[in-house]
Formats: sequence, C-alpha cells, structure tokens
Amino acid sequence: MWPDLWLATMDTVYMVWWATVFSVLFGLPLGVLLVATDRGGLTPAPAVRAVLGAVVNVGRSLPFIVLMVAVLSLTRFLVGTTLGPTAAIVPLSIGAIPFFARLVETAVREVDREVVEAAHAMGTRKLTIVGKVLLPESLPGLVAGLVMTVVTLISYSAMAGAIGGGGLGDLAIREGYQRFNDHYLWATVILLIVIVQACQSLGDLVVRRLSRR
Repeated sequence: MWPDLWLATMDTVYMVWWATVFSVLFGLPLGVLLVATDRGGLTPAPAVRAVLGAVVNVGRSLPFIVLMVAVLSLTRFLVGTTLGPTAAIVPLSIGAIPFFARLVETAVREVDREVVEAAHAMGTRKLTIVGKVLLPESLPGLVAGLVMTVVTLISYSAMAGAIGGGGLGDLAIREGYQRFNDHYLWATVILLIVIVQACQSLGDLVVRRLSRR
C-alpha cells in the first residue's frame, strides 16, 4: 500500500503546485484589475469591470465536478489527454483562478485609501502604486488568500480522481471504494487531512509574521 500512497501523494502535490502557480500568475493581476477598474480605482472603467466581474462570477459559480467535464475538450487540446495529473491541472487552474482573484480583490480593497491617494498625489505612476503600495500593504491578506486557494485546490484535486485525474482522490476511489479496501480509503483520508493541516498551519504562521511587520 505504501508505494501506491507515496506515488498518489506526489501526484497530488504536483497537481496542486502547478495549479497554484497558474492561479497566482492569472488570478493576481485579475484581482488587481477588478479593484483598479472599479469606480474610484486607479483607472476607473465600469464596462471593463463589469465584464471581468461576470467572468469571475461564472467561473466561481460552476461546481468543480461539472467544470472538469465541461473543459474536457480544452484539456485534450492543451495536453493531448484527459487522464492523469497533468490533464487535471487544466480544470484545477481554471477553477482556482477566479476563486483566488476574488480573494485578491478583497485583500487589495482593505488597503488604506489615504495611502494610495498620497502616493497618487506625489505623481507616482499607477503601476508603481500597484507594485509599491497596493501589493505590499495587502500582503498578509494575499498570503491568507493563497493558503485558502491551496486548501481548496487540494479538495479539488481529490475530486479530480473521479474522472481519472490521479492523486490521492483517484487512489481512494479506485482502491478504497471500488475494491472495498478500507485501508486505502482511510489512509488517503488521513493523508489529505495531514496535508491540509500542514498547509494551513504554515500559512497562518507566515500571515502572523507579515502582520507584525
């Protein structure tokens, strides 16, 4: 059992890692744009804000199991298959990007407007305000949002096992449920709990240290 658990754990880490990377690469700028293009933002653009908000809302409203099935054709086009951990990264990323974008939006909105206005009054460029004011000031909230996204991705990765995504979810379904092997089932459950708790504890520690700066 242990070699299977090790391989499944590595598959889960692989999926979650790359989905997290893509979530940050696309979700961070998307969340900042949601704030910047809103009324009173750095570059108010209500029409753009409405479109971005609608896209994010649609992405967040779909249950992940439905999203996985809906993007099977896109997954096959991008990676050449719909099975395995690499294929699961596509729906995982698509599901997590709007989720993380909303968390980024919430964190950035909490930055004191007076600090932003002071930087703007000194003639600071808008991109500089984003990089030097908004993101550093909202860093604890951004890290907390990232931790929440990682925990959600771990849950999503387990569901990906239902359609052959690999990882601990696939092992739990294939060996634990379909073959009635309680040892596999409970071992995967315990491993998932340990992984989530480790990520949450580490994230909380980082957030506390950033908040004390």
